[in-house]
Amino acid sequence: MLITELLEKNARLYKNEVALVELNPSDERDKASTWREASLIEVARPNSPYRREMTWFEFDIRANRFANLLLSRGTKRGTKVGILLMNCLEWLPIYFGILKAGCIAVPLNFRYAADEIQYCVDLADVEILVFGEEFISRIDEIHDNMNPVKTLFFVGPNAPSYSEDCWDRMAYCSSLAPPVSVSETDHAAIYFSSGTTGFPKAILHNHKALYCSCLTEQNHHGQTHDDVFLCIPPLYHTGAKMHWFGSLISGSKAVLLRGVKPEWILRAVTEEKCTIVWLLVPWAQDILDEIESGKINLSHYLTDQWRLMHIGAQPVPPSLIKRWLKYFPNHQYDTNYGLSESIGPGCVHLGVENINKVGAIGIPGYLWEAKIVDENGEPVKRGDVGELCVKGPGVMLCYYKNPEATAEILKDGWLYTGDMAMQDEDGFIFLVDRKKDVIISGGENLYPVQIEDFLRRFDKIKDVAVIGLPDPRLGEIAAAIIELKEGVQCTEEEINIFCTDLPRYKRPRKIIFADVPRNPTGKIEKPVLRERYCHGRLVEAQINS
Repeated sequence: MLITELLEKNARLYKNEVALVELNPSDERDKASTWREASLIEVARPNSPYRREMTWFEFDIRANRFANLLLSRGTKRGTKVGILLMNCLEWLPIYFGILKAGCIAVPLNFRYAADEIQYCVDLADVEILVFGEEFISRIDEIHDNMNPVKTLFFVGPNAPSYSEDCWDRMAYCSSLAPPVSVSETDHAAIYFSSGTTGFPKAILHNHKALYCSCLTEQNHHGQTHDDVFLCIPPLYHTGAKMHWFGSLISGSKAVLLRGVKPEWILRAVTEEKCTIVWLLVPWAQDILDEIESGKINLSHYLTDQWRLMHIGAQPVPPSLIKRWLKYFPNHQYDTNYGLSESIGPGCVHLGVENINKVGAIGIPGYLWEAKIVDENGEPVKRGDVGELCVKGPGVMLCYYKNPEATAEILKDGWLYTGDMAMQDEDGFIFLVDRKKDVIISGGENLYPVQIEDFLRRFDKIKDVAVIGLPDPRLGEIAAAIIELKEGVQCTEEEINIFCTDLPRYKRPRKIIFADVPRNPTGKIEKPVLRERYCHGRLVEAQINS
């Protein structure tokens, strides 16, 4: 089956039921300070500046119209169509329209600078680019130089002169499904790696991978037609969209929240009666911090229907979940591990029934296999650290136009993740660190994630990242970049005293109080930190060597 067929099924079965809601709490109502003051049980009217909604029937119709618009421009099977939009009600109909037309969807990171947009468009051979008003200044810089792009469609009012009004053009297109035959083995989408080690790589997936991610997500979290999923992360990323696929397969409502403030998240849960919320670690921490500081009073929100909180995209500190369950004791909890190369939503997952194993990323997900291997590709014994490999229907076909990089990561059907992990006696997998992030200090391997998890237990610390700094004697030393909670004072001596419970060789040799940068999917941007803090140390180490 194809995910476009799931959309069409929902349009038949749930024609007039709401499929998608878009919430813009930073819009006019919030600026007038009325949003927070409104009654907790008030539901904003559909299609206001603050809230817009779309039924399953409207969703399918808009996807058909966009597919037929693409075909009217001479697109063929495999034509690449880029999407450069913030999360909005238009995003998913455009994505599904691309798939219905037999084209390949190419979602782009909305934080890309102009040169990164141009790089990705060129790399993926994008011929049509759909963009929104937030990106006008960036497209202004490069539209004449995006060589493969033949057509620019604009979503929003006042289209730039070099683009066409997407919704105006769609109005003249048929609302019937396009006469295009698509199979599960056809190419469907190109996603981009996080790009934390330079410009990103293009990751090619087929239609089978998209559908199988629906099956995996629904198996893990048991979405029913009555569930409501709150989607906060960016839709250009595999994680957010593939977790929404559980709503797609069950025909249930999803809410797109444009903003991550704790009060906005809890207000959305209250107003829309959300039952499932997928968070990133920083957002969960922010919610807890504001509850504990008294900025948020949980009694002001209606959360009894909220049944599941799950987290992905990065290691989850056990201390965070312990804190979370203190305030939300009736929540099910799950954590999901995946990569864009394995198209999420959980080639490895903890499972809501395994709360006693918090700290592990879990066991192989539904339809997936996993193994941990040494440098020769041989399985290590349980308890030993090795590289995590996964195998399943969501593994990428290749890095587009990069056979060398593909060969490095795909071997005999197994995806070598680059993550170092170990498996306990019960078969649960614990993430140790990224292979490239391991610090070798005086011949000892230090795994930053383990040190970070320890430091997060200190109640003055909001966030922490551990990196290796060059050292003339030890090769590298561990440095902790520590972001303190708002309004808190802390000294290096306090951190060192707290770290006396760590083995001496694991203790950070340098403490830096600074903000911890994270990318849109919540991952710590360690290359940014290395660039920021390592260069001077490297020069010093070379002089002293």
